[in-house]
Amino acid sequence: MKKIAILQSNYIPWKGYFDMIRSVDEFILYDDMQYTRRDWRNRNLVQSPQGLHWLTIPVEAKGKFDQKIKDTMISDKKWAKDHWQTLRLYYSKAPHFKEYAELFEKTFVECGTLETLSEVNFKWIQLICGILRIPTKLSWSMDYELKEGKTERLIGLCQSAGGTSYLSGPAAKDYIVDQLFQDAGIELKYMDYSGYPEYPQLHSPFQHGVSILDLLFNTGPKALNYMKQISV
Repeated sequence: MKKIAILQSNYIPWKGYFDMIRSVDEFILYDDMQYTRRDWRNRNLVQSPQGLHWLTIPVEAKGKFDQKIKDTMISDKKWAKDHWQTLRLYYSKAPHFKEYAELFEKTFVECGTLETLSEVNFKWIQLICGILRIPTKLSWSMDYELKEGKTERLIGLCQSAGGTSYLSGPAAKDYIVDQLFQDAGIELKYMDYSGYPEYPQLHSPFQHGVSILDLLFNTGPKALNYMKQISV
């Protein structure tokens, strides 16, 4: 059995995103999808002493309502330096900040030279997978032929990747036609994001839905202890 998940790339996603990657054999970044504003594609949350704070990559989106994520261009290269300065300000006193500081600063410098949002998102997703020792294959929807229809396209991607089981995010229940997966002989499951334990956060109140960087800065090598118990 080969398990597949298909999801748009997000900017330094939360722990649940990486648990979804850990749950499958191949994770397909669905950046052929339309770019959505005020979403997780180009921004994420971190903790500050004053509460939640958005880290947002500036992109060229005005008047480009139909553009795809893969075609979304970064509009200001200064964002990377600003994001690292913000993280250093909020997390320098976190127990494991120093362990990752050099690597993450280097990555931000490299990301500051990239042109597209997809490139930045992939670089961070790949890096965090390496830190968490996630062996899942990362691929792009652009690597495969795409079919028409929301559910039909997902099934087609699974079939092209040799998948026999598909893991979906829970929000997709609103549009996925379960019967089509059954007819195609592909097992359909939905990710469960409930039951996460709290971990020692530098700032309070506790927040689950922040970037994975928060978990790494606060727990370091023990990060997986606060994620899903998944056999990989």
